[in-house]
Amino acid sequence: MSLPEEYKRLVEKRVEACYETAQDYFARRFLKPDVLFKQRGKIAGSARLQTNQLNFNPVLLEDNLDHFIDVVVPHEVSHLLVHQLYGRVRPHGFEWQQIMRNVFEQKANVRHRLDVSKVSGKTFEYQCACATVSLSIRRHNKVLRNQQQYLCRKCGDKLIPKINA
Repeated sequence: MSLPEEYKRLVEKRVEACYETAQDYFARRFLKPDVLFKQRGKIAGSARLQTNQLNFNPVLLEDNLDHFIDVVVPHEVSHLLVHQLYGRVRPHGFEWQQIMRNVFEQKANVRHRLDVSKVSGKTFEYQCACATVSLSIRRHNKVLRNQQQYLCRKCGDKLIPKINA
């Protein structure tokens, strides 16, 4: 998939604006990141702290440009700012929330609610005491290799593969 250059420029411009806002707020300079458009899967964006990179999902970006500009970019920039200001802290902890609220005047939402149907891979049905839950192929394979167990977020029971009768 080829993301329009105009969209890339808009995101890069928003990243630059976020850094200018943060530099004014904190009265200090920050090392600006490399901006990539290679994020895959259901993740809208990610911040790579050690390499000072922001990576955005081109499929979700193309379908949700306004949300990326308004919410996703400040969210990811906040991660890099927190790392430069405080070092290693909880990813969506107090420091990150304060930057989202005070610097970017955003709600400190951890997860997006974008339509991910275009980027969703194969899923597998699992059962608990209260519901049927879909797990990604990656999680399903971890269960099969006895590397991971998953619990229902509602009832806390162990998720087990659903047997289709």
